[in-house]
Amino acid sequence: MPMQRILILALLACGQAGAAERLSLDAGWRFLQGDVALPAIQGHGASYLSAQTGQAHGPAQADYDDSDWRRVDLPHDWAVEGPYDAAQNKSQGYRPRGIGWYRRYFTLPASDRGRHLELQLDAVATHSTVWVNGIVVNRNWSGYNGRALDITPYVRYGDEVNTVAVRADAEVMEGWWYEGAGIYRHTWLVKRDALHIATDGVHANPVMKNGRWTLPVTVQLESSAEAPRKAVLDVRVVDPAGAEVAHGSVPVRVGALGKASAQLALAVRDPKLWSPEHPELYRVRTTLRDGAAEIDSDELRTGFRIIRFDAARGFFLNGQPVKLQGVAIHQDHAGVGVAVPDSIWEFRLRQLKAMGVNAIRFAHNAPAAEVVDLADRLGLMVMDENRNFNPSADYLGPLRWLVQRDRNHPSVILWSIFNEEQLQGSETGYQIARRMVAAVKELDPTRPVTAAMNAGLFADRNAAQALDVAGINYQVWEYDRFHKTFPDKPVFSSEDTSAFMSRGEYTTDWNRHLVASLDDDAAGWGQTQRHSWKLIDERPFLAGGFVWTGIDYRGEPTPHEWPSASSFFGILDLCGFPKTAFYIRQALWRKDITMVKLAPHWTWPGREGQPVKVLVASNAPRVRLLLNGAVIGERDVDPYDMATFEVPYAPGRLEAVALRAGAEVGRDSADTSGAPARL
Repeated sequence: MPMQRILILALLACGQAGAAERLSLDAGWRFLQGDVALPAIQGHGASYLSAQTGQAHGPAQADYDDSDWRRVDLPHDWAVEGPYDAAQNKSQGYRPRGIGWYRRYFTLPASDRGRHLELQLDAVATHSTVWVNGIVVNRNWSGYNGRALDITPYVRYGDEVNTVAVRADAEVMEGWWYEGAGIYRHTWLVKRDALHIATDGVHANPVMKNGRWTLPVTVQLESSAEAPRKAVLDVRVVDPAGAEVAHGSVPVRVGALGKASAQLALAVRDPKLWSPEHPELYRVRTTLRDGAAEIDSDELRTGFRIIRFDAARGFFLNGQPVKLQGVAIHQDHAGVGVAVPDSIWEFRLRQLKAMGVNAIRFAHNAPAAEVVDLADRLGLMVMDENRNFNPSADYLGPLRWLVQRDRNHPSVILWSIFNEEQLQGSETGYQIARRMVAAVKELDPTRPVTAAMNAGLFADRNAAQALDVAGINYQVWEYDRFHKTFPDKPVFSSEDTSAFMSRGEYTTDWNRHLVASLDDDAAGWGQTQRHSWKLIDERPFLAGGFVWTGIDYRGEPTPHEWPSASSFFGILDLCGFPKTAFYIRQALWRKDITMVKLAPHWTWPGREGQPVKVLVASNAPRVRLLLNGAVIGERDVDPYDMATFEVPYAPGRLEAVALRAGAEVGRDSADTSGAPARL
């Protein structure tokens, strides 16, 4: 073995026999951007050998020399490292993508022999092939689904080195937004007993029936053992305070290389309910025992809540009407592309929660598992979305994976099977949709299935007819017609607004690609922040809406092209910092605080005496505006349009005072800046 390869071995810690281990493989990969040209295979002998298992070529070979490759840690997005290039696709943010290779090494102690070993890849953009020790173990056709690969037959033990090779083809696209390139989510090596609980194999979603709560638990078991095995499955439910509230056990038997399932139904009395205000989480601990020895275990979090979509009165959570105050977001972030650290995801979601968001639409694909965990913990309802509208085996697999992974999460209230598909208003679209809905219902009959439709709602045969809840994108003029035509079909705005703003800019200059942050500009198909919410809030039958978008994203730089490389739609900018839209939505959505914010800034040299439009966003009933202590005006606040003033500019301090019953309840100010001193 070459010395440089010895130096990059990741010798994974060996746990006690029987105890499950989930070990990060994020560190220590070798990376090559670009493909490797291979010589043509010629001659009978070479052709014969090339067809044999394990006889991979080029970087897929176990002993390929990658000593001159770059070392990277995951998650990794190579596209965000590339230069901006006007010749590249603007939808992908003018970044080159292409093809890349990853390789990693690890050893396994001899004590791991007989255990079940699994390689988990949480996502690779976009099409990818995985080899272990030169053997193809997986091909995948989406950049958004995870994979749990049984590598037990292919691995080596002791001093022998194991090689993982991944080829990522990011020349192909699944969307019209920035998608990144490479292994951009986490990777894991999971070691379990031969008899074990399958990955995502525990289904524990509480149900209410006849006034009583039950937690039905189904556990999928697998065995790679050479003979049948028996064990006892133990399930315990622990409340948010750490107290055990339910317990049950059942014997299990699994054949050699077989599968089996076990079911229990546990009663839980008077559970604390999960909601955005009180995201109470229960833990379900599943343990597999062989006699007194624990051979495998799993723990997940779930929550008790009741969801219901009503065709006349919208959405209900735990019996109370709740308007979905939602945003749609893509998954890239400033600096890191789609390889977003968990801590940045938490920052993003906390920013949105502070604005008054109670629901997130992860558009238009499955989010990372850690992000759904955050939604549970922070109290954000989730519209969980599938990427590809296709019922063939290659694409139903990722849909089933998504549902099986996320069906225990209390935050998930809707499954979405597509967004804006050309076939949505056709017989073909209906037939595709009904098959995908059936696949979802097979795994989770408790949540409604929807899709985001921007046309075809009134076609004789269309996808909406197969859905539990209809989602309308932008067709605000169809809200009332749809409800009148289909009075028994629940409906919501799955996408709206598409308003433009540049953070910190208050004069629109189309030549410089700057849009004023005063909520006056929107795409031709969209509405301003204030108007879009008014249309939803005034209609009780609408369950709520999802703003496009909560955060700016790379690609789709509408209404501009080069050199703009990211969107203008966000309420937060690419870094997650608020635009004026943030405070407008806060005034519209937050009822628990008094909110007042004025825009623009108050530094306009050369415009003395000229009128400046001032927008005051507030949820107080009345506001007073002062300039250098003198009252400029006072007026009622429209609950949707807020309050605007025309103020002749004079340097100094501009103040907005929120009033309730004549008394001050809040204040915001903007001061004229002095001359720049230094950077």
